[in-house]
Amino acid sequence: MKRKDFIILLWISLATAFFFFFFFNQEMTLENFAITFLISAMYSFIIGVGNGVINEFLNKKFPWSEETKKRAILSIISIVIANFVLVYLCNYINFVIIQKVATTERFFGGDYNFRNWFMINIALLISAFLHAKSFMSELSKTSKKEVVEQKLIAKSANAQFESLKNQLDPHFLFNSLNVLSSLIDENPSQAQKFTASMSKIYRYVLEQKDKELVTIEDEIEFAKTYCGLLKTRFEDSVNFIFDVKEDYLRKFVVPLSLQLLLENCIKHNLATSSKPLLIRIFTEGDTLCIENNLQIREQIKESAGIGLSNIVQRYSLLTKKNVFIEKSEDYFKVKLPILSEKPNPASIDTKSQDKAYERAKKRVKEIKGFYGNLISYCTVIPFLIFVNLYTRNNYYWFWWPLLGWGVGVASHAFQVFGIGISWQEKKIQEIMDKQKK
Repeated sequence: MKRKDFIILLWISLATAFFFFFFFNQEMTLENFAITFLISAMYSFIIGVGNGVINEFLNKKFPWSEETKKRAILSIISIVIANFVLVYLCNYINFVIIQKVATTERFFGGDYNFRNWFMINIALLISAFLHAKSFMSELSKTSKKEVVEQKLIAKSANAQFESLKNQLDPHFLFNSLNVLSSLIDENPSQAQKFTASMSKIYRYVLEQKDKELVTIEDEIEFAKTYCGLLKTRFEDSVNFIFDVKEDYLRKFVVPLSLQLLLENCIKHNLATSSKPLLIRIFTEGDTLCIENNLQIREQIKESAGIGLSNIVQRYSLLTKKNVFIEKSEDYFKVKLPILSEKPNPASIDTKSQDKAYERAKKRVKEIKGFYGNLISYCTVIPFLIFVNLYTRNNYYWFWWPLLGWGVGVASHAFQVFGIGISWQEKKIQEIMDKQKK
């Protein structure tokens, strides 16, 4: 326990001592106040420190945020057993050792049962408050931690996404200038046309590179223009086939994905008029496919691997759907997932997270309700016992609310932490699963 906790226990001891000294003490002497203060301090520190140590031990071994159900059950069992032992210990020291108003046989014989039970309820109140406070504190810390973590994840995802998109601009420009450099030597007139077309295409690159997703229609139109540039350079050595269903044109893919894959086809394969390279762009299921016949070119310099890896990483930040790569002896195919809507890269699982949050919120509300019920029980019942005993009524009516409400608290605990709603949900799910078979 912290130093602050001991100071609080000291103030509680002092306040309790003043209360009993002025209302239940016949001789107002300094000696009597000192004795009252020592007895109050004994109760406060033994019960307070005992409960505090148990609470800290449970916090370390069974945190509320990780093992809520197990922690709640252990908390209930521990506070009942611990406070029973601690109260009997304090009362024994007080009445048998310090005040010497009872013998050991009389103390355990039943004469002090009501006093012990009254003190146990007071101790349960303090302990329940400590555990409820611990639960709310842990819940608050966990919530703040999760918010910070989600913000960091969002910032990291956005930074990573921006970094990936920024690769496209210099990458496209570098490859286009390589093509232009080759054309200047081979066909100067075609190089002029290529330069004009390249400026048009580069405008599209600048417009789209800041977007997370673009429509397949826009990407196909851009790819056709880019294929026109490649045809300018390779003429009959490269052929293109576009077979994209109209139903998919308004759906989405990552921008410049086709351009990067078309570059890869040209870069890694031989293309001659006698052995032309055939590139097909078509839809297959919920994927946009780019396929080419394999005519592998020997690479003098190792590839930087920007194209395909860039696409894979950008998709991973936007969706759980994977980019698939198929390779055989005859062809190489890349399947890009077609997305029906624009997701947020920092919150791919927003819907599932919202459902999980609602379930967690409902669970927290149930647990808070139980602890509210328990604290009320531990507050009101000792007060009723005190009133019943203080009025010296021979009829001990406090047993009725004590037992009746106690059964209600036990039933509430059983519902929240035992066979309750979660059991019903599991049985419903089991029945639904059986009906599906």
